[in-house]
Amino acid sequence: MTGWLDALIQGILLGGLYALFAAGLSLIFGVMRLVNLAHGDLIVLAAFIILLLAEKLGLDPFAAVLVAAPVLFAIGFALQYVLLNRTLGRDLLPPLLVTFGLSIMIQNGLLQLFSADSERLRSGAIETASIALGGGIAIGVVPLLTLLSAIAVIVVLNLIFYRTPLGRAFRAASDDLEVAQLMGIDHNRIFATAMGLAFVVIAIAALYLGLRANFDPTIGPARLLYAFEAVIIGGLGSFWGTLAGGIVLGLAQTVGARIDPEWQILSGHLAFLVVLGLRPRGLFPRAVD
Repeated sequence: MTGWLDALIQGILLGGLYALFAAGLSLIFGVMRLVNLAHGDLIVLAAFIILLLAEKLGLDPFAAVLVAAPVLFAIGFALQYVLLNRTLGRDLLPPLLVTFGLSIMIQNGLLQLFSADSERLRSGAIETASIALGGGIAIGVVPLLTLLSAIAVIVVLNLIFYRTPLGRAFRAASDDLEVAQLMGIDHNRIFATAMGLAFVVIAIAALYLGLRANFDPTIGPARLLYAFEAVIIGGLGSFWGTLAGGIVLGLAQTVGARIDPEWQILSGHLAFLVVLGLRPRGLFPRAVD
């Protein structure tokens, strides 16, 4: 029983990481209905930016992400304003093609700059620190911080969407773009701001990705897959659903690994298929309105 309880706890903690992967994707889709195929590669790019800042400036990764966040916000804002806004419209194919091309460019650019070697963010003793719960069960400090950060991100995104003028502009542009434009909303700037916020979330996800595991330029597509599955399991347009989707995915993987280590990744995909079959709109479907 101790082993199964430990698997459940570790699954919830792992779900926090998947929720961070998915939160930025959910934000982008909720505001502008954009499916970003480069999302996973952008997480990896952010991890390398944090690594570079930590090494060049002599910063701890937690300090480096504070420097990286405004830089990534500016990159996201510019990317959306200059490039991706031109692809948005009734046809879903152009943004898919552009973000797919962006994914390939990021992967190859990172391979040229950093090679195919695995990297990791180093933060000293906190990487291996744990909290004993008794009965032979302990939780790592970094996984716990990951889950708490995921909850904090979801809370902040909900506050922005439902308690601020910026959030009202997000919802107006998402609900009816033509009416929003008639009301004087600059949708290009609003979409760019949403992408900038998504890049800040990506920076947080990249921090914990780099602290919890090795990363290299080629792992982006797998992070994208986990993010998509978490978003769809939780329900499109629901931030809390995204958190729930990440936890379901994490639990499925750790329980599967408990049964047989070879089943870990497969169990997550099977859970995704089961939820999709039973509830095609996800567990907590809700439009961002």
